[in-house]
Amino acid sequence: MTKGRVEAFSDGVIAIIITIMVLELKVPRDASPEALLALAPVFLSYVLSFVYVGIYWNNHHHMFHAVKHVGGGALWANLHLLFWLSLVPFVTGWMGENHFARWPVFAYGLVLLCAALAYMILARTLIAGNGPESALAKAIGRDAKGNVSLAIYVASIGATFVQPLVACAGFVIVAIIWLAPDRRIERVLPTPE
Repeated sequence: MTKGRVEAFSDGVIAIIITIMVLELKVPRDASPEALLALAPVFLSYVLSFVYVGIYWNNHHHMFHAVKHVGGGALWANLHLLFWLSLVPFVTGWMGENHFARWPVFAYGLVLLCAALAYMILARTLIAGNGPESALAKAIGRDAKGNVSLAIYVASIGATFVQPLVACAGFVIVAIIWLAPDRRIERVLPTPE
């Protein structure tokens, strides 16, 4: 299978994920500003998740530009990532509707952690299929950024049992770390003419 086909499929799934998330935002029946204020937890959950899904889409795009070959293992690794991302709308809604309560925040963090691990597995699978001298292998290197993110996720998940909002702060920190496109990959790709 060509990498373009994998990218197109992934783009479609990610677009559906974002669509599902926005459809979960319910319009208030009241026209007052207070009615909108009551939706703040749901909206904040949506914004954070939208940013996360956007980060994955952006970095997925960069990662696939850095490889030449996509084998069967990479197809399954990509589906593994998409599986965890497909759960983002569910945990987003649960967390927002329950005003950042402990168990919904725990589940949200667990899905984010599993998506991050799946992304790392996909990257390693692509590197294995393209060789240790591939552009992707050179770009990712030891992946300090990814490892720091995993540590923050684990600490944040643990923090849900102390204070769920502290855990949410950890999730925001990871999003900020990844908000800019991964420049490591851009540096190793030839510049288009």
